[in-house]
Amino acid sequence: MLLLALMLTLTASAQNKREFRGAWIQCVNGQFQGIGTAQMQQTLRYQLDELQKDGVNAIIFQVRPECDALYASQIEPWSRFLTGQQGRAPQPYWDPLQWMIDECHRRGMELHAWINPYRAKTKTTTMLATNHIAIRQPQRCFDYDEMKILNPGLPENRDYICQVVRDIVTRYDIDGLHIDDYFYPYPVAGQSIPDDAQYRQYTNGIRDRGDWRRYNVNLFMKQLYETVHQAKPWVKVGVSPFGIYRNKKSAAIGSNTNGLQNYDDLYADVLFWISNGWLDYCVPQLYWEIGHKSADYDTLIRWWNQHAAARPLYIGEDIERTVKNADPSNPSSHQQAAKHQLHQEMKNVKGTVLWYAKMAVDNPANYATMLRNEYWRYPALQPQMPFISKKSPKKPRKLKALWTSDGQMLFWTAPSGKGWQDKAQRYAVYRFAKGEKVNINDASKIVAITTNTFYPLPQIDGKRTYTYVVTALNRLDNESKTAKKKVKL
Repeated sequence: MLLLALMLTLTASAQNKREFRGAWIQCVNGQFQGIGTAQMQQTLRYQLDELQKDGVNAIIFQVRPECDALYASQIEPWSRFLTGQQGRAPQPYWDPLQWMIDECHRRGMELHAWINPYRAKTKTTTMLATNHIAIRQPQRCFDYDEMKILNPGLPENRDYICQVVRDIVTRYDIDGLHIDDYFYPYPVAGQSIPDDAQYRQYTNGIRDRGDWRRYNVNLFMKQLYETVHQAKPWVKVGVSPFGIYRNKKSAAIGSNTNGLQNYDDLYADVLFWISNGWLDYCVPQLYWEIGHKSADYDTLIRWWNQHAAARPLYIGEDIERTVKNADPSNPSSHQQAAKHQLHQEMKNVKGTVLWYAKMAVDNPANYATMLRNEYWRYPALQPQMPFISKKSPKKPRKLKALWTSDGQMLFWTAPSGKGWQDKAQRYAVYRFAKGEKVNINDASKIVAITTNTFYPLPQIDGKRTYTYVVTALNRLDNESKTAKKKVKL
């Protein structure tokens, strides 16, 4: 027991103070379809409560799977993945995106709205609403593998997607706008993308069809990024690409892998977007196991760590595959510990996103228990993004401890601030025992990250002196100087 306690202490003290700890909540698996408002809210509330206990500090919530909406939109129809029929509003009426924003913020979590830009119809959808873009303007889509895709070669489609994004960003208090790996469709043998006419019309002097398709997606990524930041500079733009950029056999820069490629097969030049600053974070989907023959996790995390460091790098983590595969170095254990160790070794990896939220809540092989009790035991601030802003709010004012009917409380007053960079959005609370050096870089000393201007103090024996430190955080979690108060507990 002593050895275990020591190991837990060492792991906890090694935690990063700033770390993106995300989880994807998807709707296309049908988990919410037609279950009704009350049951969906109950399901989501339970998931959020458990994820909060696990240390998760960001939720990526799918709100636009096929040019539809899990929010109140005047542009696109209600999603069938919400109500069972596209175009039908939920009854009793509610707005899932607004509800999720409120619930996440109340728990100290960020909410990133996840959209699928180009996909207009999934394989399983059989009927589209009359106001759906593929019904109103069918010439703007092409059919591929039983899906409908907004043609990336048409400039009006870039404008349309950005119109939808601008609507979301301006009307909702989201923290991020997230897209995943669907650009041009995943290739299917015997099928070709029908874009000859668009290539002739918009070739722009580009002779190679692949280069032209990448050019179209590049234009979209630039426009998307500018659209979001023109509306709200603090809203983060994130992309979660397929886990292989290129294989070494295709290009010298590629990884030592042998699988489908973002660049060559999906026409997604992720490194180009990063180098041009058209992303605020990148989450490659490294869903394979350590030792996978075609796409080894160890090889890929090292590759992304080396090549994608110009923007915060988070790793998309498949929980099920992690716990189903044995650690090659320790066959009696699954791969969670080995993958966590790789994260710690990669200096440019700043976080993790769990695929997927319900799997984390189900806790296979104690995966979530390890997050809760060991790896994510203490709260974490979000990674810094100085390329958006380096400015911090002023420190909290009038920090004091007072007795109330609910016990002793720590109170403070918000600092003055005019713009979003100056304004305190929430606060970090640290605690140090007598004789301990005040070091706010020690993640194990964080006791709370809260939107409140008070913190309930624990009662011990009334004889122990602690120093409490409170800092103010703005929308980017840029941190103020410290306010300190000694308290007897």
